[in-house]
Amino acid sequence: YISYGPDAGKLAVIVDVIDQNRALVDGPCSGVSRKQMNFKALELTSIVMKIPRGLRPGNLRKAWEKQEVQKKWDSTTWAQKIANKKKRAQLTDFDRFKLMKAKQARNRLINVEFGKLRKTVKRPAPRLRKKKSVKK
Repeated sequence: YISYGPDAGKLAVIVDVIDQNRALVDGPCSGVSRKQMNFKALELTSIVMKIPRGLRPGNLRKAWEKQEVQKKWDSTTWAQKIANKKKRAQLTDFDRFKLMKAKQARNRLINVEFGKLRKTVKRPAPRLRKKKSVKK
């Protein structure tokens, strides 16, 4: 996952490691052209592609599609959080208002049900405190 730079937010495959700071990356189906990139701009995901080192772009595209990398990425919670953040950023003022009212209605229902459950539960009798004897 590319975290910043011109290709921020896109997926890419590390095709080869150049040195301890840079890697050769390519994103055949995400629009990332083959280039060297600093490791600081990359975030590793749990998705691992089984490919040989320095695989050509055409074969990389086939392997990407065969191993369903985009589908695996879309099912991760990380990708879902990014999508939700993007969706939330595009809300209008009226949409935010409707969301607030929907949350209030949901919380009201939860509190009503919780109140009903609380009334049905019997509370234990309060314990009597022992009086401390004062020594003179």
